[in-house]
Amino acid sequence: MIKYIVIAIILIIVLSFFGYDLQAIIESPLAQKNLGYAKSGVVYVWDNYLESPVNYFWNNIFIGLLWNAFLNNLGRINAGAPTELEEMGQRLLDIGNN
Repeated sequence: MIKYIVIAIILIIVLSFFGYDLQAIIESPLAQKNLGYAKSGVVYVWDNYLESPVNYFWNNIFIGLLWNAFLNNLGRINAGAPTELEEMGQRLLDIGNN
């Protein structure tokens, strides 16, 4: 993520060196029209194709499984108890010893 920010900053510096005014370009009517068109396309794709699967993943998988397990294990660590993974690992070691 940081490398993309650095690349964007370098790109802005290079464009400035060659005399391009980014503010004038972005504020021009043609650029505004193109950005509006791109925005409407992104909104259409989000509304019709991505919103439902992303919301399902977020609510049922990330929050339902991962986040709740994370909070449960964080509480165990805070209490000084072993995490669920440590408990399962110990059970597997106990099975191997029998």
